[in-house]
Amino acid sequence: MAQSDSIRWDKRYQDPQYEHPLPPRRLLVENVSLLPKGGRALDIAAGTGRNARFLEQHGFQVIGVDVSWQALRRAARFAPTSHWVLADLECFSIPECAFDLILNFYYLQRNLWPVFCQALRPGGLLFLETLTQDMRLRRTDLQDCNLLAAGELKTAFPNMETLYHSEGWFESDHGKQKAVASLIARRPMEGR
Repeated sequence: MAQSDSIRWDKRYQDPQYEHPLPPRRLLVENVSLLPKGGRALDIAAGTGRNARFLEQHGFQVIGVDVSWQALRRAARFAPTSHWVLADLECFSIPECAFDLILNFYYLQRNLWPVFCQALRPGGLLFLETLTQDMRLRRTDLQDCNLLAAGELKTAFPNMETLYHSEGWFESDHGKQKAVASLIARRPMEGR
């Protein structure tokens, strides 16, 4: 990711709307019953820690990674027991078999997908949600390479068990409609 992306995100997270913790993502809250009873979680593109805070409350040790120093400064305040890493995810190394849960909300880097599969422990869960190309109907400034193609996410993890998948138009946290695909998948237990 270019340094300009880091600067752009830093500027965004200086906005006063981020002075207070945001609620966790709906997909996570609505599927809390699927979460393991604690463990180690990796929050990709963690932003201000909205999901890490929720996971802390459910017994997880969280490592949050983001390119924005401003976001992580706020995240450390909102989710103080999590560990925060300032990093460009295009150059970030994720260890194998280290996490019980990986979250990836609204960040698309396809070459991380096989890494996620290897980084999860057997039985570990992946929550992934991001915008689809249908979003260009409302936002022509978005580039297709940063958006999921129709049906792409549903077939992206063939070696994992899909627990939940949806794709379509949904109301965002801001009350606007957005085109998203969501997936919850589990790494199979060894020997299955």
